[in-house]
This record gives sequence, structure tokens and C-alpha cells, in this order.
Amino acid sequence: MSETTVVHLLRHGEVHNPGKILYGRLPGFRLSDGGEAMADTAARWFAGRDVTHLVSSPLQRAQQTAAPIAEALSLPVEIDDRLIEAGNAFEGLKVGVGDGALRMPQHWWKLRNPFRPSWGEPYVEIAARMLAAVEAARDAARGHEAVLVSHQLPIWTVRMHLEGRRYVHDPRRRQCALASVTSVAYDGDRFRGISYAEPAGATDPDAVPGA
Repeated sequence: MSETTVVHLLRHGEVHNPGKILYGRLPGFRLSDGGEAMADTAARWFAGRDVTHLVSSPLQRAQQTAAPIAEALSLPVEIDDRLIEAGNAFEGLKVGVGDGALRMPQHWWKLRNPFRPSWGEPYVEIAARMLAAVEAARDAARGHEAVLVSHQLPIWTVRMHLEGRRYVHDPRRRQCALASVTSVAYDGDRFRGISYAEPAGATDPDAVPGA
């Protein structure tokens, strides 16, 4: 019989972002008080599970989300740069449909190709690095479970890849709430399927500025 391994992709909790900018990979964006509570809730959700490997994106908000899990499970937190947020040309700006930077003609060229996308890191590159991180975690946690703390778009992109779906999508339809868990199951090296849970409850993507 082949070994069953589960790699959980945990999105970080709510970020303190009073300026409502797209923070992307910018340093200094920490969890809000609500985000810290979400991280604690996620840690309780993982308590008692067979998690033997814990990895985080290098960004502060992801490491803060991983911290209570590390404490609850007595695990070290490894850092994997492949789990980082997607690169975005609008980083540091206010963005929204008909709002902020998107209303400025000098930025319209960045929106020319939604299929790549032209405003940031290509979907194929996001999927490739995330899949490599997931498979590395699978190998490290053979027969057990691993937790990878990452970000909405990278998690959603690798899910679309594994499910054989097109990368182009409406961001409002991503099933990846704050502190949600997208679980990837393997039989040996063979991808078996994906399940999804929201330990901290559902969040509206439009209500999370900068995400």
C-alpha cells in the first residue's frame, strides 16, 4: 500500500493595513489583532493532527500565522521563499475596480494581458514554485501531514494547476478565505485530491484591502 500524505496550505490571517494599499511583498505588514486571533484559531484546528513538518513564507504576516501552530505542535518553522506572495507591479498603491491606481492612464499598459498576467508574476511561474514547495513538503512529511503558510493567490494558483483548471479567473471567486486551509492529499507521489476548510470563518475578498 502507498503512503497517504497531506499537505495543508494555510493562508495567513488578516493584516493590519490602515492605508488600504496592495502590500504584496512589502516588508512591515503584520497581522492585525483579528489576524492574530485567526492564527490562534488555526493552531487549535491543527492541534491533535499528525503534522510533522511546518513551513512558512518569509513574509512577516505568514511567519506570525505559523507561530502559534509551532508552539501548539512543538515544531520548528522552516522558511521557504517559494511560498512568498505573488509579485505585483501595483505593490504599494491603492487599487480597486475604478479606483486608485487603476484609474491612472500611465498604469493601463500593465493591464494589457490578463492571461499572463501582465501586471505581475506569471501564473505559470507561481504554479511551478508553489508545486515544488508542496512536493518538497510531501517528501519531508511522508505518511504524515505538513502545513505550509502562504498567501491567497499562490495557494489558489497551485490549486487551479492541480485541478487542471485555467489560470485566468475572477479574484472575487477564489475559495481561499483568510486563515483558510486548502489540503492537498497524496497517495505516495500520486495526487489524490483537494479539500478545503475555513477554521476562522468565511471572509469576503472585497472586504480585505490589499489582499
